[in-house]
Amino acid sequence: MKNLSRRARITTGAAALAVVGAAAFGTVSANASAPAAGPAQSVPAAGPAQSVAQGATTTSTHLTIDAATRAARAALDAAEAEHQRVTVAVVDRNGNTIVTLRGDGAGPQSYESAERKAFTAVSWNAPTSELSGRLQQTPNLKDIPGTLFLGGGVPVTDRNAPIAGIGVAGAPSGTLDEKYARAGAAALDR
Repeated sequence: MKNLSRRARITTGAAALAVVGAAAFGTVSANASAPAAGPAQSVPAAGPAQSVAQGATTTSTHLTIDAATRAARAALDAAEAEHQRVTVAVVDRNGNTIVTLRGDGAGPQSYESAERKAFTAVSWNAPTSELSGRLQQTPNLKDIPGTLFLGGGVPVTDRNAPIAGIGVAGAPSGTLDEKYARAGAAALDR
């Protein structure tokens, strides 16, 4: 038998390993997708999707990304008109962030604070400035994850049901933050 060069031996070995690896992968893949054999196992036949009874579901209203962006932009513009550096967050009914705009020069803490204020406002369907007063009677409210009971968050409602929250953070006071958040909510009425 002829002696193979070092390069040929490495190439041949790599090719052999690739073939063995591909065969093993194919076997594992085939076994992972094949149902286990056995007389006791039966697979139900696929049928049409089942409908639920009428009245067993609810429908909720959500802001579009365009509406959320319009509200956030209006809040940021109101703050910038007064030379305030803020961050604005708009969250949906479930507290998920739809859009966040961090204004030029806004502090690093303002990002999370704006989101938490928006979440708090939509969760309780009330401005956070009102909710901060409730802490005197129930101080453990502040322990609820994701909430922030400082002025600057307002709910957005549709037919008196909360559908979003707008939070603003970074101005020198919660009163100013809330003023800008209200400007964002007002932009949705147009």
